Amino acid sequence: MDRPRHFEDYVLGETRKTYGRTITETDFVVHAGHTGDFFPHHMDAEAMKSTPFGQRIAHGTMTFAIGIGLTASEINPLAFTYGYERLRFPKPVFIGDTIHTELTITGLDPDPKRATHGRITEQVRVINQRGETVLACDHIYLAERRA
Repeated sequence: MDRPRHFEDYVLGETRKTYGRTITETDFVVHAGHTGDFFPHHMDAEAMKSTPFGQRIAHGTMTFAIGIGLTASEINPLAFTYGYERLRFPKPVFIGDTIHTELTITGLDPDPKRATHGRITEQVRVINQRGETVLACDHIYLAERRA
C-alpha cells in the first residue's frame, strides 16, 4: 500500500506491526543457494542435533531479509532507506517459527547532508511466536520535507 508521508507527518513513539510469516525448510535452502552460505548450522540437521540448539538455525541474513521484507506492506514514495545500525540476533530462528516485525519511531532529526529531507530512526524488532525478539536493529531512512 502506498502511504505518502512527509518528514513532518511522522510522530515519535508511533508504532506498527506486520503480519506473521512462518519460516520453512525451503527458506533455508533457497537462502543458502542465493548466498552460498551452506554452513552446517543452517544445513546439517544431524550435526545440529548434538548442539545446544538441537536443530538447524536460520541464517541471520535470512531473518533480516524476511523480517524487513514484512514491513514492505506500507511503502512511502517520499522516503528511502539510508541504512541499518546496531543489528543483533539475540535468539535463534528455527524451521517452523512464525515471525512478525514491530516498528517504533524513535528519532526525528534534520538530515545534515540534505536540507530537503529529514532523518527518521525506526526501532525494528522481529519477534517469534513465543514473544522473543530474534532480531533487533535501527532503520534509518530519509523522508522529504514539505516545501
